Amino acid sequence: MVRRMPAAYRADHRGKLFNFLWPFTRYVVTMLTVTIAGVYLVVFNRFRVRGRKNVPDRRNTLLLSNHQSMLDSFPIGVAAYYPQGWWKPFLIPWSPAASENFYRTPILAWFCDQLKCIPVRPGRRDLKALHRSMAALREATMILFPEGTRSRDGEVKRGRPGAGLMILGTRPTVIPVAIDGMREVLPIGTSVLRPFKRITISFGEPFDYSAYLGRPRSKETAQELVDEIMERIRIQLDEIRAGGDNERPEGHLESPSRAEDRA
Repeated sequence: MVRRMPAAYRADHRGKLFNFLWPFTRYVVTMLTVTIAGVYLVVFNRFRVRGRKNVPDRRNTLLLSNHQSMLDSFPIGVAAYYPQGWWKPFLIPWSPAASENFYRTPILAWFCDQLKCIPVRPGRRDLKALHRSMAALREATMILFPEGTRSRDGEVKRGRPGAGLMILGTRPTVIPVAIDGMREVLPIGTSVLRPFKRITISFGEPFDYSAYLGRPRSKETAQELVDEIMERIRIQLDEIRAGGDNERPEGHLESPSRAEDRA
């Protein structure tokens, strides 16, 4: 019996012409936007990256992070996959996005689609978005925020089981990510980026979830898995705040080789 490959993610809320042009338009729009974002992060902020060597350059890689601002996916994507995304477009990560925030107007919705966002309806219990995300993750990379919403005090909150169900269903390489400083760059309730802040991103070692694969694929199993990963992220965030990256020169985005040597 021949096993069918999973269908690729399509923006089925768009028409045929959009989906035909989409691989090209999303590549151009995303990489130009990420380049501008990268310049801003490096020039106007003190940007630190730890553990970049832990992020593999391959498909089916899931970056699970704490959530501090509406734009967290930009610095995480830049730190993990820039500039490799220019010549390896499959590394440009997907990111589920709340439709009430990112799909409010037709222009904003078009732009978010180009940035490889997957709309999630209000309430977050969106099984269709979960299945779309799983289809996208199998053949690419993804940034996901298990908390589901931004942390108002900057601390790591409990994750939701959807991330665990996605892991159990697609079996990706899971990288715990801790981000700190974006709460000061873009506080909740504001829309203007604040310069000259410290932003630090820590990529942990791939998380071993093999002990969960033999268990029932249930909400309870998924929640336990997410709880363990969130604890790992919490530890990484504590390490950032303890000053473990002080030896890096300020205002400098390290090249992959230097980041790996220092991690």
